[in-house]
This record gives sequence, C-alpha cells and structure tokens, in this order.
Amino acid sequence: MSIRIQKSATDRSLHGVCGGIAEYFGISPFIVRLPFILFIPAGLIIYIVLTNLIDEPPYSL
Repeated sequence: MSIRIQKSATDRSLHGVCGGIAEYFGISPFIVRLPFILFIPAGLIIYIVLTNLIDEPPYSL
C-alpha cells in the first residue's frame, strides 16, 4: 500500500501544504513552516509549486 503526500484537511493555514507534509512525516507543522518563512524568496516559489503538485485530501461528509 502506497501512502502519498496530500494536503491537510484539518491544518490549513494557507492551502494545507505544510500541514500535509507534517502529517506525512509525523512531525509538527511548525517545523515544516519554519524553512518556508526563513528562506522567503525560494520558500515562496517552492510553496507555490507544491500547492499545485500535492493532491487535495478526500472530502468526507
């Protein structure tokens, strides 16, 4: 069974990218967000790319 990275359904500060990465690795979302904040120009470009590449979470009722 293959587990894929997907955007977080519960931890969505902007688009859920950092929350989804944190859920995948089982770490705090703050640890994932910190590099995006510290390296603003490169982090912003990478975040935009990841927003378009990472799948949306499945919707539940």
